[in-house]
Amino acid sequence: MTTMKAMVLRETGPAGPGRLAMEELDRPVPGGHEILIEVHACGVCRTDLHTVEGDLTLPHLPLIVGHQIVGHVLEIGPHVERFSLGDRVGVPWLGWTCGECDFCRSGFENLCAKAEFTGLHRNGGYATHTKAHESFSYPIPEGFGDVEAAPLLCGGIIGYRALRLTEVSVGGKLGMYGFGGSAHVTIQVARHLGMDVYVFTRSQKHQELALKLGARWAGGAYDASPVALDGSIVFAPAGPLVPKALGDLRPGGIVSLAGITMTPIPEFDYDSLLYHERQVRSVANFTRRDAVELLRYAVTIPIRTEVTTYPLAQANDALVALKESRIQGMAVLIMK
Repeated sequence: MTTMKAMVLRETGPAGPGRLAMEELDRPVPGGHEILIEVHACGVCRTDLHTVEGDLTLPHLPLIVGHQIVGHVLEIGPHVERFSLGDRVGVPWLGWTCGECDFCRSGFENLCAKAEFTGLHRNGGYATHTKAHESFSYPIPEGFGDVEAAPLLCGGIIGYRALRLTEVSVGGKLGMYGFGGSAHVTIQVARHLGMDVYVFTRSQKHQELALKLGARWAGGAYDASPVALDGSIVFAPAGPLVPKALGDLRPGGIVSLAGITMTPIPEFDYDSLLYHERQVRSVANFTRRDAVELLRYAVTIPIRTEVTTYPLAQANDALVALKESRIQGMAVLIMK
């Protein structure tokens, strides 16, 4: 059988040297509606870090993480209809849903109890090859290189859903708490939609990038907001930012939480922070509609991504750099 190379997780623990190990494995064979992809690039997401460090419950080990995959179709299963050999495709976090439950049938497939996620239930993109279901893979728009497209496929889509859930309208004031890979894509959509964006982040470099990308204001994570905000997104997985974001909201505003995990949210005062119909909403995954709409915006705006590349063999270094907030924009693994 033909082989491939992959950075494999066999035991969770702190990110660092040896956590993921380069191995040679049998190349997967696509069946049914699956496509085999030769991976060109794979974004490094904070969810990958949570997976590697054991913050998420893992369905199985060993595991290949990574869910911002760009490559071309190398083989197709016998029932594939959407793609042909050689097509360039992207594979994000949502890898499969049942299509039959109440959530799937009502537009909330992101909440499907049987959903499978790339790099969690299904082996992901920290590898030279991977397979994916054709219905949960997407053509990559022209005008984006493989490396530049990778950040769109999780940070971009999740950030877009988080933005939608804030319900901030054209001309509204949007807050962003934390400014990593997802936020640097989302701010471009928000600005395209006519929102004024206020960014709260501890990193001066991230503040500078936010201003470069059109933020009206950028300051420290816990600095006082210069204005009352219509809605906000908390990207950083830091529970204390939730009452901070609520305190910066006008009455009726919504805070959406974009992270898959969050440190404990401290007790806060109902009257001053939540009353007057303020809301807190979590963002659980995304739908295929979110993915399609974000990729359309990527072309229309057009979205430009800031990336730092690492060879596949240095995936551990990339995860540590992400953990230490040393990445400007998004880290992307390249296979060649």
